[in-house]
Amino acid sequence: MHQHGIGAWLVKRRLKSPHTVALIHGDGSTMTYGQFADATDRISAVLREWGVGRGDAVAYLGENSPEFLQVMFAAAQVGAVFVPVNTRLAAPEIAYVLADCDARVLIHDPDFAVPVVAATSTARTPHVLVTGEGAADRPGLAHLARAAAAFTDHADTTHREPAAIVYTSGTTGRPKGAVLTHGNLTWVALNCVVDYDVVSTDVALMISPLFHVASLGMGALPVILKGATMVIEKGFEPGRALAQIERHGVTMLSGVPTTYQLMADHPAWASTDLSTLTKLTCGGSAVPARILNAYEARGLSFAQGYGMTEASPGATALPATMTRVKQGSVGLPHFFTDVRITDPTGAVLPTGGVGEIEVAGPNVFPGYHGRPEATAEAFTADGWFRSGDLGHLDADGYLYISGRLKDMIISGGENIYPLELEQLLTEIDGVTSAAVIGVPDERWGEVPWAILTVREGASVDTDTVRACLDGRIARYKLPKNVVIVDELPRTASGKVRKADLRTRFGV
Repeated sequence: MHQHGIGAWLVKRRLKSPHTVALIHGDGSTMTYGQFADATDRISAVLREWGVGRGDAVAYLGENSPEFLQVMFAAAQVGAVFVPVNTRLAAPEIAYVLADCDARVLIHDPDFAVPVVAATSTARTPHVLVTGEGAADRPGLAHLARAAAAFTDHADTTHREPAAIVYTSGTTGRPKGAVLTHGNLTWVALNCVVDYDVVSTDVALMISPLFHVASLGMGALPVILKGATMVIEKGFEPGRALAQIERHGVTMLSGVPTTYQLMADHPAWASTDLSTLTKLTCGGSAVPARILNAYEARGLSFAQGYGMTEASPGATALPATMTRVKQGSVGLPHFFTDVRITDPTGAVLPTGGVGEIEVAGPNVFPGYHGRPEATAEAFTADGWFRSGDLGHLDADGYLYISGRLKDMIISGGENIYPLELEQLLTEIDGVTSAAVIGVPDERWGEVPWAILTVREGASVDTDTVRACLDGRIARYKLPKNVVIVDELPRTASGKVRKADLRTRFGV
């Protein structure tokens, strides 16, 4: 075997740490690395029996589970490409993903049988298989894997070959499939090991969906690379998450600000033993001060970061020790990654200059599946990925995000960066989350509106918001209107879908 991709990882883990617990799931069931590797081999054998090989797409639709990871590694072992499907998609959207990647296999949880039937009626995926035992007339993955022949035929793969296609959130138009190579996934895992100090004795609680690249590339893969232990949760429920931390001595936890806020607001927060937690990471958006305060009161602090699907996804990391020193920053470039800021002409800007964030490194993808024009547009002539985000670097090289290039508001000729406003808005008492969009205005071209969610019983309106912000930012940046909503529309990664807000408010 000359497998240099992620398909070799479990083979090597079986040799190095066969008796170490790899996965804890469900009611506390455990799976060692030896058992994990053996189960994966059996699924690889099933894929081989179906003729799945190099370059074929193997799609998976399901919640977090051991089977999710087994199918991913099994696909890698036969040289196939793993395609995690967002569980929140409707049947037509699932059909689009299956057709776009030309999936040869779809493996899904039983809970998604209805949308799968509708999706595969048009996508025409040759092999559709349910996890578990299945039925007498349609055996499931577990049944077929037990009966499969021994698997020893590992594909020879290199770091340059595709390992996964991860579809972007599709906030505008059809989602694009970002092709992530074996090298991309290896290097992003190494970046996490270096910058987040992942060690073999860690116990990581996986509460974010694995179909999202942040959970997969920066959560599961570093843990497996180091031979640590992962507690897999099917979904997120704050009380259960707190209980699992105490029960299993969890040391690592990743989430988005909303995740951490819900845990801190839970009745069990004060009584839960959190003494084993040493590594908290947060992505999606900056951690509001109220959340920092709540966790610091328990002796906990956050590492933060910035990234995108196309970077597998990590681009920068802010260590917990710098959370207050560089508050508002998303950190320094990851160890094996570089970041620069450019103006509209492509010229690199000096320190402090706000421009487009560009990323380079072995974790950056080679392009979009079947989209040569979109791929060409995504890269500069010298090979840097154009993120579409605005930001600046300070004198120490720390990155600060200003917002999406397309979200920038130009009011009376002045640039307004929504993220600056959003961070201040979340500091107002009673505000639980905030999004700022530009709304057309006859006099100024466009003006900022604040779309907020607020704590039950809180009194927040346009006048109070403007009063709280007046004197802290230029007056032209003050929201001209404040709208209170029950919740903000979000992608699977927790990012606000501003296109939905623009549509809702007639922009």
